Parts: sequence; C-alpha cells; structure tokens
Amino acid sequence: MASSVFFTHSHCYSSKPSSLVFRQVGVGPTSLRFSSSHVASVAAMAMDSSAKVIDGKSVAKQIRDEITAEVSRMRESIGVIPGLAVILVGDRKDSATYVRNKKKACESVGINSLEANLPEDSTEEEVLNYIAGYNDDPSVHGILVQLPLPSHMNEQNILNAVRIEKDVDGFHPLNIGRLAMRGREPLFVPCTPKGCIELLHRYNVSIKGKRAVVIGRSNIVGMPAALLLQREDATVSIVHSRTSNPEEIIRQADIIIAAVGQANMVRGSWIKPGAVIIDVGINPVEDPNSPRGYKLVGDVCYEEAIRIASAVTPVPGGVGPMTIAMLLQNTLISAKRVHHFE
Repeated sequence: MASSVFFTHSHCYSSKPSSLVFRQVGVGPTSLRFSSSHVASVAAMAMDSSAKVIDGKSVAKQIRDEITAEVSRMRESIGVIPGLAVILVGDRKDSATYVRNKKKACESVGINSLEANLPEDSTEEEVLNYIAGYNDDPSVHGILVQLPLPSHMNEQNILNAVRIEKDVDGFHPLNIGRLAMRGREPLFVPCTPKGCIELLHRYNVSIKGKRAVVIGRSNIVGMPAALLLQREDATVSIVHSRTSNPEEIIRQADIIIAAVGQANMVRGSWIKPGAVIIDVGINPVEDPNSPRGYKLVGDVCYEEAIRIASAVTPVPGGVGPMTIAMLLQNTLISAKRVHHFE
C-alpha cells in the first residue's frame, strides 16, 4: 500500500497512489483523466477568493484559433501546409496517448501530422534513419521524438540528430545555448516554459524588474523557464533539492514558476501576498471521494494559494493545455521561416 501523508491544515495533502507512474514535469500533457466535478470544485474555490485564475485552457484555445487562421492563410497564399513528424519507439501507453493527443491537435488547426511507430527492440540506427528522412523531407517542418526512449538507446545522440531548423521541441543544445546567451535568439523555445511565459504576457503580468523564483531545475522546464525570465529582465532565483532555505527564497517572489513534480509542496505561508503563480506540476494524489480514487494537483497548494496570490494557474486547466499549443505554434513558425512567409 502506498504511504500517505496528510496535512492537518487546509485540504492540501500529498499521498501518491502506488499504481501510478510519475514522470518528469513538463514532458507532455498528462494521460490521466479528470472528472467534471473536480474541475467544478477548482472553479468554486476560485470564486471564494480574491486571486485571478489564469485560464490556460481558454488562452490555449485562443492561440489555436490564431494558428488555424495563419495555417489557412499560408495554404491559400503559397500552397504550403506546415507538417509535424512524431517518432514513437515502443508501446508505452502513456507515450502513445501523448502522440495521439498531438496528432488530434495538429488536425484541429490544419497542420499535417506524420507518425513513425517503431517497435521497442528497434536499433538506435533505425531511429536515426527515420530522423534523417524527416530532416531531408521539405514537407516536414518540425520533428518530435517522443520520450522516454528505450533504455538501450542514447537519448542525447538521437535528439541531437534532429536538424536545429526542425527542433520544434526546442531541446537541441544549440537552441538552449542561444537561449542562455544575451544577443542570441534560439530558433525555438521549449514548449512548456514558453507556455508559462505566454500566460504571463496574455494576463498582462509585468516581468521586468520583478523577483521571480523557479522551483525545479530540469532541462525540460526549470532551467529554460529561468533563462526566459532572465531575458525579460526579471531577477531570477532557482530553488532545487539542495537549496537550504526554499521557503525564505520563495516568499520573496513576485512571480513563482513551480516545476518540481511534488504534490502541494508550496504552502500558503511560503507565498508573498499578491504574487503570481504558474504551477507546472501535474501530480496524482489519493482521493477517496473521486470515482477513480485519485485527483490531480499541482506543486502549489491551490486552496491556500488562491487566497494569497493575485493570480494563479489551476491544475488541471492551467499550463497543460499551453504545452501543445506552443508545439503547434513552433511548427507554424518553422514553416513560415523556411518559406519566408510573413
């Protein structure tokens, strides 16, 4: 049986169901489903507070509508349709769900979707051959290798084989290097961090001169999010597993981006009144009142944050929908760049 840890104050708790597999924050949209009653309860909490709810689902829809219009304009003007190729190795159910969601998202905005499904025992060379083919295919403007890869493959070799001009995930070392350097522009920004910053922009949150704290330093979310905030002239601190005084540092933040994958880690007492919170975490915790036996929560205790922060993203319905929207946007950007389409 999974161990359970319940906090006595508020309704935040962090008990993990043993049957669920936990993945690194920000890899992709979760394959776990949530009930309409759970979404309704999150909305009800928001009404009982002064904080503004940052509605990622609504913003993502707006962005998808913008992409749909641009894809249509491009097709009608120059006869080009952006194309995204996804490579899936193995038969992991969660990975297959992520790929299916990406395919549906492409179809919804008019982007062509190509898919290569390889068996678990494929060689690294076979995967590299597919990448080489997509690299040379002018109808493919973005290439995405679904992670994780089987253990016998060198993940870095495979990701580095994707041409930087088609690296719509934004994880090529040259893209990350350019992101870190002043005066250099990456061709693509990683999707989840890009979605976090886009939410701040769309809700008119001022970043320049503000104290920002990023919780977590993963290559996927934490580190690129910190670099993006720094580019916008925030004073940035990163809190990680070796930080000795996390509460003290987080309490100084005007902007918090939480991406650590630890349910309800950030309590209300850690939050500066009026702070803006972007919660990337998607963590299943035991919930005997849910038909599935669990519910999804973020890295920040929402019930406490909503009463202290000025704005906060809910989980679900916050950052998650933005990740795929940014992937679609990066694919469109790639196609427009190749064809010099303004």
